[in-house]
Amino acid sequence: MQIAVIGTGYVGLVTGVCLSEVGHQVTCIDIDINKIKLLKNGQSPIYEPGLQELIQKNTTADRLHFTNDFQEGLSGAKAIYIAVGTPAKRDGTANLEALEQVGIEIAKRISDYTVIITKSTVPIGTNDRLRSLVAEHKQKSASFDVVSNPEFLREGSAIFDTFKGDRIIIGADSDKAAEIVEEINRPFEIPIYRTTIRSAEMIKYASNAFLATKISFINEISNLCEKLNADIEEVAYGMGMDKRIGGQFLKAGIGYGGSCFPKDTNALVQIAGNIEHEFELLKSVIEVNNEQQGLLVKKARIRFGTLKGLRVAVLGLAFKPNTDDIREAASLVVINQLIKEGAHVVAYDPVAINNAKKVLPDQVEYTDSFEGAIQEADCAMILTEWEEVTNQPISSYVTLMKQPIVFDGRNCYHLDEVEQFPVEYHSIGRRSIILNTSEILC
Repeated sequence: MQIAVIGTGYVGLVTGVCLSEVGHQVTCIDIDINKIKLLKNGQSPIYEPGLQELIQKNTTADRLHFTNDFQEGLSGAKAIYIAVGTPAKRDGTANLEALEQVGIEIAKRISDYTVIITKSTVPIGTNDRLRSLVAEHKQKSASFDVVSNPEFLREGSAIFDTFKGDRIIIGADSDKAAEIVEEINRPFEIPIYRTTIRSAEMIKYASNAFLATKISFINEISNLCEKLNADIEEVAYGMGMDKRIGGQFLKAGIGYGGSCFPKDTNALVQIAGNIEHEFELLKSVIEVNNEQQGLLVKKARIRFGTLKGLRVAVLGLAFKPNTDDIREAASLVVINQLIKEGAHVVAYDPVAINNAKKVLPDQVEYTDSFEGAIQEADCAMILTEWEEVTNQPISSYVTLMKQPIVFDGRNCYHLDEVEQFPVEYHSIGRRSIILNTSEILC
């Protein structure tokens, strides 16, 4: 089928590329001229394992095309995916300006029957608004339907999730439109569940809110474990053995980040507030996460008394491994707090440094190696569990740091392993390994 995808951000680009991989003719449209130039040259503007290879493969096969021109991109398309950003406003509500503008652009250009498919995460009722907007601006002879088809991709494993996902949600008020979208997605061989449009919109928000809730819950339990001398990893494993609970998203750490969970939890609180429903549970989830992101700085402050003048190695800037996305990452909170308290920050990340430089204070020093970050550091903070960090021998902290003191925000190392080395080690929800001064300096 001939398909257009509007927006070549994370969701749009992965969607378009994977649709071309299963045989569809796909044109991706974006107003960013430089981004389209990169894509036409086979270069991905975002870091996602396997994505660039698929771009090159399907461009060469003439199934995948890129353009800045709406007329060119929409010409002949039977299905149009909208995958533009819906960033949060200051009050937490979703900014729908880009989506509405795209709706008008589509309306001006469709002539035959077209299915408009919303991939962007949008508040409940947005697709109804989009339908009205397109109807208002379209040619009289044109007909269309709107379908909500939310994405459930994890950054860092988006290609895998596209081909091996748990479900595909198709929210439609038209059987004809639902069948077309089902036909588009049939090659993925993933279970398809049809709902109303509003239910599909809610499924996306509810799913992300529930996962965020699991994360904040286990982080609160981890804080209790530290005070009660229990081990969060044993607790989480024991909980996860219960099939009603499951082990996923029960890994304690310094909170969630990225482009989805923070934005979607805040948006759902606002959506509830708009209909005079106080979503107290989700408000607490957000509050817990905000506190958790600063936990390592709090631990370091207790350990050292003052952070002023300390050389602190920050290991990992992206909000999770295998992505260069630093949106709402814990690193932003941690580094800004460290700088404010007078520490000298040396930061390392395998792929996210360029994005970090755009938003972090100028005082931050960057290095392209793990060794360069911890060299002569007073302490190290692990914020992202990159393999480039977790695969390093613990002995490196001993030989390279001024003091081998590690604050591990992702519980990357087993305590038994750490105890084999003269390292002071503080993690999340587990006992700290404390050495006396003579042991640290020897």
